[in-house]
Amino acid sequence: MLIHQLPPKPNYFRVKVWRRLQKLGAVAIKNSVYVLPRSESAREDFEWVLREIVQEGGEATVCEARFVEGLSDDGVEALFDAARDADYAQIVDNARQLSDGLPTSKIDDETRSRVKLELARLRRRLDEVAAIDFFGAAGREPVEGLLTEIEKRLRVEAPVAPEASNNLLRADDFIGRTWVTRKGIHVDRMATAWLVRRFIDPRAEFKFVPGKGYQPAPREIRFDMFEAEFTHSGDKCTFEVVLDRFGLKDRALFPIAAIVHDIDLKESKYARPEMPGIDRLIAGVTMGHKDDETRLARGVAVFEDLYEYFRRRPT
Repeated sequence: MLIHQLPPKPNYFRVKVWRRLQKLGAVAIKNSVYVLPRSESAREDFEWVLREIVQEGGEATVCEARFVEGLSDDGVEALFDAARDADYAQIVDNARQLSDGLPTSKIDDETRSRVKLELARLRRRLDEVAAIDFFGAAGREPVEGLLTEIEKRLRVEAPVAPEASNNLLRADDFIGRTWVTRKGIHVDRMATAWLVRRFIDPRAEFKFVPGKGYQPAPREIRFDMFEAEFTHSGDKCTFEVVLDRFGLKDRALFPIAAIVHDIDLKESKYARPEMPGIDRLIAGVTMGHKDDETRLARGVAVFEDLYEYFRRRPT
């Protein structure tokens, strides 16, 4: 924790300190009180900021802290995730503008070079944000999917032989696997877990891990997390990706996919009338239950009932 009192002059110094703290990924819990997850590098970063403040005539203190009453660790983690999600959302907006500007037909060399430069800039920005994404914010997955989709569109594609065009996965090949995802599951991970158990492996096991640095064990399948086997692709959420890759054609799944898409990506692309109610129901599940197993059980029940509604509803 860094607690500081900045000198009134010069005016630019307050902005300089604020920018330095933003670059470190620190979040404010009070005016002039900033926090980072405890580590040697975080302490060193704060100490450099402290020295700079003192040299300019201000006051600062660096300390380790444990919350006893009021603000909780979970609350502070949520502040970090919200800050990084805002950073990711800005990259998503830029990536969508870049994608929308691409021609639907053949891309000429000049356009390809220009887009590659902009894409490299967005990748660098993504790396910067990911480096200070201490708890694996959910906003990273849509960014990765969009940038990967743009990269695919820039490639000069060779003709695909008809016999090689069918790349659908077989559910039988995924029986007995453990499906791994990030802790703090929300709508896309709940819905995808339900889809796996309902249509791929009824006895599938699920494991919840930190968002960064996890190395999968043999027979583990990652979903909706960085470098996962199943995660966002282009403008599709993980639920939609699993639906496509396994070729699931049940008509009741498509309105569910539309609802999950709009909630997860904070869009109104499909604007299903059921979406606002499901959004608030899932929010209630996450607010009322911190344990991922409990969230999963309640989320599975929600999507099972929603599926039954769409399955019986007349076309």
